[in-house]
Amino acid sequence: MSDSDKDLGSRGKENTLKGKLNQVTGKAQETVGRVTNDPNQQADGQGKQVKGNVQEGTGKVERKVDDALGR
Repeated sequence: MSDSDKDLGSRGKENTLKGKLNQVTGKAQETVGRVTNDPNQQADGQGKQVKGNVQEGTGKVERKVDDALGR
């Protein structure tokens, strides 16, 4: 099933979960970069955390809109 076939609430739950996962993996990657003194890995991890925050926020909005529409 493609994303366009899913209802807004399902996409919202999925985006929220994926966002949290990106935040966790990004934090781990940032920590590894700090421990190994690798600024590129640190930056990549921070970027992944930002992506995760945006993705989680998008998911929450999608779910709220779905709730408001009474689906």
